[in-house]
Amino acid sequence: MSSREIYDAKNGITSRKEYGFRDPVVRHVCDKFVSRSDVGYEKYGSTLDDERRFKMKGLQKYLNDIQEELMDAVLYIQTAREELQDLSEEALIDKYKHDEEEI
Repeated sequence: MSSREIYDAKNGITSRKEYGFRDPVVRHVCDKFVSRSDVGYEKYGSTLDDERRFKMKGLQKYLNDIQEELMDAVLYIQTAREELQDLSEEALIDKYKHDEEEI
């Protein structure tokens, strides 16, 4: 039994709404949200709703968490940009080498 099924059973949830997606990108993102929620529940044993309703975490902590996640996102963006730059430079070098071989 998955953690989601256990949580549902504990909370009297007998069925979940199924969605039909016209856009597979949206479906993929929603699947990732559900998966991320499952990982969080496995790790912390509670949902975000539990944290809020049972006052397990206050507003300042939520704001701190948001700030830390956004700071991490900026670092990931910068790292991806640098990787893209490296790939572009490598492609130019490869093209130059290929052009030189043809001469």
